[in-house]
Amino acid sequence: MHVVGGGLAGSEAAWQLARRGIPTVLHEMRPARSTPAHQGARLCELVCSNSLGSCLDHTAPGVFKAELALLGSLVVSAAHHARVPAGGALAVDREAMSGFVEARLAALPTLEIRRDEVARLPEEGEGTWIFATGPLTSPSLAGAIQARLGRDYLYFYDAIAPIVEADTVDRSIAFRASRYDQGSGDGDYLNCPMDRDQYEAFVDLVLAADQVPAHAFEQERFFGGCQPIEAIARSGRDSLRFGPMKPVGLVDPRTGRRPYAVVQLRQENLPGSALNIVGFQTRMRYPDQKRVLRTVPGLEAAEFVRLGSVHRNTFIDTPHLLGPDLALGAAPYIRFAGQIVGCEGYTESSAMGLVAALHVAAEVAGKRLSPPPGDTMLGSLLAYLRAAPARGFQPMNVNFGLVPDLAGPVVRDKKERRRLLGRRALESMASWARSEGVYDPLALAPGPGVRASDAAGNVPA
Repeated sequence: MHVVGGGLAGSEAAWQLARRGIPTVLHEMRPARSTPAHQGARLCELVCSNSLGSCLDHTAPGVFKAELALLGSLVVSAAHHARVPAGGALAVDREAMSGFVEARLAALPTLEIRRDEVARLPEEGEGTWIFATGPLTSPSLAGAIQARLGRDYLYFYDAIAPIVEADTVDRSIAFRASRYDQGSGDGDYLNCPMDRDQYEAFVDLVLAADQVPAHAFEQERFFGGCQPIEAIARSGRDSLRFGPMKPVGLVDPRTGRRPYAVVQLRQENLPGSALNIVGFQTRMRYPDQKRVLRTVPGLEAAEFVRLGSVHRNTFIDTPHLLGPDLALGAAPYIRFAGQIVGCEGYTESSAMGLVAALHVAAEVAGKRLSPPPGDTMLGSLLAYLRAAPARGFQPMNVNFGLVPDLAGPVVRDKKERRRLLGRRALESMASWARSEGVYDPLALAPGPGVRASDAAGNVPA
């Protein structure tokens, strides 16, 4: 078996295959050929953010990670191993998470890791292949895929948030707190408050900043969850403070009142020496980024570990091209996984690698894996990728809008209704996983929200 791409989806797929005793080769082109977003050659390297989203039991991402933990996800296990404080979110130390994954993969005797670029699609008889090359597929391989598929790619732009050195943030202005006092201790976020005049001036600077232009032949299509702050600001002057700069649930200790707007900083690594500017993906040119961001109260003297950037994400026409097992209809020995199939988000991408590998492993065992139930996060996302209209097909995160509502009396409380939907999803996932022989619950590190160890103990046997 061959897995192409050493990101989250590829690492997950290689792990699921090789740990089952299936001889597997994992191909990763870095460091010989890098990408516009990666900084090194590590496997399972996170590039856009250090957060895998919420772990709370009334959120779709929280339920989703618990589902994947029931299936023995390496990525979910690694994320909990490398977790840093972030309230109800699963934020990680990037290097620690990557190191955990690399160590686990290197210890598998049935896995070979090759640092080489795969620039073509295989022909029948050359083995079974999973392509998990992600949104930054190399130009040569992207061309080969496009030539084989005979269809134009769909694409959108993804933007990366800046990271600042923690000791350059003015703590006399920035205050530590989590919204509504969620999280640990004094709060898991540093918050830079703004009054109305400061916010209005900031919006003016963002709108006037020099930006990196798109190529002439590319139409900009930003995925909603990754819009740069400039794109958000252009949609209305209050858009930022109802988006990444929303001040709800926060009180500035200097005034005793809620700020007009706030910029949040989240711990980026285990030592806490670097902070991610939450939701501040940007395509501003580097000099303008520094100038504009240093107008934020508390960031006047900020030094940047990494500045924001923009890159083109590529994904294929999954509804027309792939089957429920993520196999290419015209060449079923080829599967695709990760963001390239049209899902969005770190956890979602890794899940596609897990799904593709489970289907391959079932075939090796002479079986056929049935689709996960539609009332689970995983099953509903896969159903979306198969049934979404190809015209206007766009990437999708997991969300409660994809699953059927509860049967019986209407539950008015939104949070409680979502908790019940989450419990139903975990019960369905556990039942399906047991019946398919892929039930493999992880005992995860303690933390807020849903844990697989809890789920495993609270579902029907």
